[in-house]
Amino acid sequence: MPGTGAGRKVWRAAPVLPLLAVVVLLAVPPPDGGPGGTGGTVADAASGLLVVYTAARLLRDRARPLSRTAAVVLGLPVLGVCAAAVASYDPAASLPGVVRYLQVFVLVPAAVVLLLRDRRDFRLTAWALVGLALAQGAVGTVQNLTGTGASYMGEDVRAVGTFGAADVMGMATAVAYGLVAAVALALGSPGRRGRAVALGCAALLLFPLVVSFSRGAWIATVAACALLLVLSGPLRALRVALVAGAAGVVLVAGLGVGSQPVTERVASISQVTDAPDRSVTDRYTMWAAAVGMWRSEPLTGVGLKGFPEYRDAHASLALSSGSDIAGAGRDFARQPLLSPHNMYLLILGEQGLLGLLALAGGWLALLVCGLRRLRAAPDGARPGPGSAGRWGAPVDCGLVAVGLLGWQLVDFAYADIGGPATVLTSLVLGLAGWWALEPGARIRAGDGVRGVGRPRSAERGEVCPAPAGVEGGAVHG
Repeated sequence: MPGTGAGRKVWRAAPVLPLLAVVVLLAVPPPDGGPGGTGGTVADAASGLLVVYTAARLLRDRARPLSRTAAVVLGLPVLGVCAAAVASYDPAASLPGVVRYLQVFVLVPAAVVLLLRDRRDFRLTAWALVGLALAQGAVGTVQNLTGTGASYMGEDVRAVGTFGAADVMGMATAVAYGLVAAVALALGSPGRRGRAVALGCAALLLFPLVVSFSRGAWIATVAACALLLVLSGPLRALRVALVAGAAGVVLVAGLGVGSQPVTERVASISQVTDAPDRSVTDRYTMWAAAVGMWRSEPLTGVGLKGFPEYRDAHASLALSSGSDIAGAGRDFARQPLLSPHNMYLLILGEQGLLGLLALAGGWLALLVCGLRRLRAAPDGARPGPGSAGRWGAPVDCGLVAVGLLGWQLVDFAYADIGGPATVLTSLVLGLAGWWALEPGARIRAGDGVRGVGRPRSAERGEVCPAPAGVEGGAVHG
């Protein structure tokens, strides 16, 4: 092992470097692979290598695999995905969907759970998400201020980062993840300097999130931060809410940059029933089409990748031919509407009730288990400066995991997987799975840590022991 301090840190972080590489490679601009940016990216390839790397280390170290509970929860999507593929009208056409769903919802999350050895690895990954958000946010801010972003209401002011005009949700997702993670770290970190840095990062990410003009990301971020503030206690919630409100006023109203488009975008949220714009009308129409597909095949759906093929048969005449994209270095083009922009309805239409119960049931289990672990902290899981859980474990990891998962579950009501940022969803599910399922495993004398690699005895204390009622990763009633 290298003798210098920096060398020791790099040596210790080596097992999770492939995971960090996936986050870093998300900053690489995606190629124009297909409609809506559906082509593979460098980060997608890196996530595949991450799975192979994890499997190789698992075999080499003969480490214990996932706990029984973790294997069941993370493996639930396989049931719905395989059933939908077999029952599909065109099983061959469903195969790419099978691979994609297994990558995003099973293999990569499981690899993250296995690679993370302790809270230090978790925090390193969380800060990597914040760093990616700051990088993408900086690019998006420049795009908004210089008029080089994606087209929005006739002006090239929409911040899209390096994801381009074909994936307007990419930067919004990355920035929102970073903002939620930064807020969680600020609320739960044991060190004063760490809390200050995290709070500063969250403030910096507010403006690029606002000028992304993504209503779904706004709503999900507000909901996730509200959840974190509730968990942190009323006094801290009030202080942070006041600071966030003041920062929002300064960034939008005070600076006056993009204030009119932002005001109109916010107002459109309350106009979705009275006078919806074209995007809202298309979304409602596609939602109805997804429900129509489910009614025709209630148990297993029409099959993976089947929404574009069956859309017109179930959609009304109110559906337009596509959405317009332009700006951010791209010429004007029409982008076909290939999904309902609602993950739950997409699953319901393509995989039926079986697929929805398998996927959403697993996500709900992660959220419940994560909240239960946070509840084990003193005073009802209300972290204060330097606070620790019942077993002496700081709760910042739990707040990050629950906050990110909460954001994703809300955002899925307005978005679905697709595009270069999809691999971020799999990483978030992995972080949530590590906190909710794996840290509860007790470390018995002579046993290795659940996961890839066995930390030294000095590091074993960094692995979160089980709270009362948790044994081997399983929650007992």
